[in-house]
Amino acid sequence: MEILTVTPFLDYFEKIRSRTMRVVACIPPAQVEWRCKEGKFTLGDLARHIASVERNVFAEAVAGGRNRYAGCGRELADGYDEVVRYMERMHSESMSIVSRLSDADLLRKCASADGTPMATWRLLRAMTEHEIHHRGELYAYLGILGVAVPPLYGLTSEQLQEIAVRSQPNQARQAT
Repeated sequence: MEILTVTPFLDYFEKIRSRTMRVVACIPPAQVEWRCKEGKFTLGDLARHIASVERNVFAEAVAGGRNRYAGCGRELADGYDEVVRYMERMHSESMSIVSRLSDADLLRKCASADGTPMATWRLLRAMTEHEIHHRGELYAYLGILGVAVPPLYGLTSEQLQEIAVRSQPNQARQAT
């Protein structure tokens, strides 16, 4: 997918972030620093990581800056409410930067986190994929904890199966 215009990308990415924040809202505040295994991100680390990388790696790069990622520890935001505020602040700053890009800027080169030159639109696509990847981890970790999470697009797997079963007789009649 190429990103050729800024405005539709901003709209798309806001929807991505909205889905991420729906999952973050499911984190039990008392378990924000829970981790599934030593050496893995906590739930709070994942949320802070999404926010910090968006702002300090991706947005910084498209603005012509360099990688400023300094980790995702509790020193950035401690406690559930602070984590949510941190995510909101980093996202607001990031979208302010991205919204100043022109459509022509999307084609210019910027530097990835390791300094590799790449088209700005490719870096924005990577930012999207990065968030989706870590949102998936949040879903998995919350599943391990037995926390109910919202379906991604409004229907659960079970609901999709139920709809498919209900529609089978109709499909058979239509085929005859």
